[in-house]
Amino acid sequence: MSSEVKRGFKYRFYPTEAQAAELLRTFGCVRKVYNLALRARTEAWTEGQGALDYKASSALLTAWKRTEEFAYLNEVSCVPLQQTLRHLQAAFSHFWAKRARYPRFKSRKRSRSSAAYTRSAFRWRDGALTLAKMSEPLNVRWSRPLPAGVAPSSVTVSLDAAGRWFVSLLCEDPHVPTLPTTGSEVGIDMGLNHLLTLSTGEKARLVVGRVHARIADRRADHLHKVTTRLVRENQTLVIEDLNVASMVRNHRLARSISDASWRQFREMLEYKAAWYGRKVIVLDRWFPSSKLCSACGTPAKTMPLQIRVWTCDCGTSHDRDVNAARNILAAGLAATVCGAGARPQRKHSGRAIGDEADIPLLTRGKVNF
Repeated sequence: MSSEVKRGFKYRFYPTEAQAAELLRTFGCVRKVYNLALRARTEAWTEGQGALDYKASSALLTAWKRTEEFAYLNEVSCVPLQQTLRHLQAAFSHFWAKRARYPRFKSRKRSRSSAAYTRSAFRWRDGALTLAKMSEPLNVRWSRPLPAGVAPSSVTVSLDAAGRWFVSLLCEDPHVPTLPTTGSEVGIDMGLNHLLTLSTGEKARLVVGRVHARIADRRADHLHKVTTRLVRENQTLVIEDLNVASMVRNHRLARSISDASWRQFREMLEYKAAWYGRKVIVLDRWFPSSKLCSACGTPAKTMPLQIRVWTCDCGTSHDRDVNAARNILAAGLAATVCGAGARPQRKHSGRAIGDEADIPLLTRGKVNF
């Protein structure tokens, strides 16, 4: 049995000088339109005009293109500009649903340079990809072929901090099989000393290199391998709903938390579970997994972070992380029966905000668009 799922295939490519110049112009226009729309939406709300939606933002884009100041927006493909408005709409949707913080302005130096193209803005023919406003196909290094009979439905081009160009093709793949049912369940505790600890007692470290680009590549590769293995081996996977967005505000832990890639791990685990017919249970973030004795259920009075091994009054000695993972598994399985302390998996997590007081006032200083 197979199901049709959306899969992304990422490749490196090497643009000509003309293609690179066109893409850099497009990146700049995408960033400009996003910031203009974000400012307009924020001003409309703070001035009591209500929330602007995608349709209103699209009308503003049309008006901006007709002005002398922003006439240069007509020089690039209109599709990436419309797509960035859709991305902004999605960002606001996540904010109002309390899954993310209020959208922030894009910075030329710090934000990811990318542009998204839908079917009307690229041509896919005989394994060659040509973007709008370009006469030649991209020189893509096809490190692996697309599945037979599959064509991209959208394309995203990006430039990373190391100066490398990438193209990601989103495809609807009907060939992904549902994995055979297994009788295995696993509880997963995510931490800083180890990427994760399983209820079986196994621990996985995050392997990284020294150069930042290599770190990102190795981290993603390691996470893909770990999540694929966990999904293949287990029918049910139980994790905690960690509030990463709030935790990284602790400046002493922010770098370690970000390096541990908790959010990326969860996203991979959830979409792969959806692909292959597995179940992910997400525990409430306030569940005291580290403090409870997994043998007798008695909570410890205190559990400072520096304590890694402890002994319960019942005489059971615990490794902190393994004990937490076992408690996570037990609570997740109990929740499947009574429905308490857990909720269905969702695609994104973030800061629990969203009321009107959280909307920031516009920065009066200069914003780098």
